[in-house]
Amino acid sequence: MLRKIILASKSKVRKKILDKNNIESIVEPSNVDEDVVKSSLLNKKATPEIISKNLAELKANKVSMKHPDQIVIGADSVIDLEGKLISKPESRDEALTILKMLNGKIHHLISSVCISKNGMMLWNYTDKAKLTMKNFTENQLLNYLSKISDDALYSYNVYQIEGEGKMLFSKIEGNENTIMGLPIDKIRDYLKNYE
Repeated sequence: MLRKIILASKSKVRKKILDKNNIESIVEPSNVDEDVVKSSLLNKKATPEIISKNLAELKANKVSMKHPDQIVIGADSVIDLEGKLISKPESRDEALTILKMLNGKIHHLISSVCISKNGMMLWNYTDKAKLTMKNFTENQLLNYLSKISDDALYSYNVYQIEGEGKMLFSKIEGNENTIMGLPIDKIRDYLKNYE
């Protein structure tokens, strides 16, 4: 029988997705310095997809080294706007800048997940969703941001797809769980076979 899984993420959204799918987990953030990793990989001309994959693996491996024989899930999500990496905002001003960049354009949201044990990757998966944002004035974007709590803003990138964020898009192609940061169907399949 599988013991409780460790989620190497402080994302409340990811924890909620696991809970909703009856996957018992305890949270232990990896505290990986994402900015350092991202800039190092960007210097090597890594794509947003590679960066997302590497970060998910790094987080899972780091936490799994501390917990022998435990299954650890690491995850990472990034926005790919025409090949340019966009990370989560760290302030409301930054959130507005990101929304202005995405305004009226198509972008991809990439979510990667990695399952590790004893400091080594057992399995990983990356999924991509394609989102087409409507055109908004700056005032409309500010109005949207005023309705979003800090918690939601910093947890979900700049849009909360199952909440207010849905109205930002004219078209969403892809899995909602991927957009929220955890492609749960694939994780469930893997865990089922693992047991």
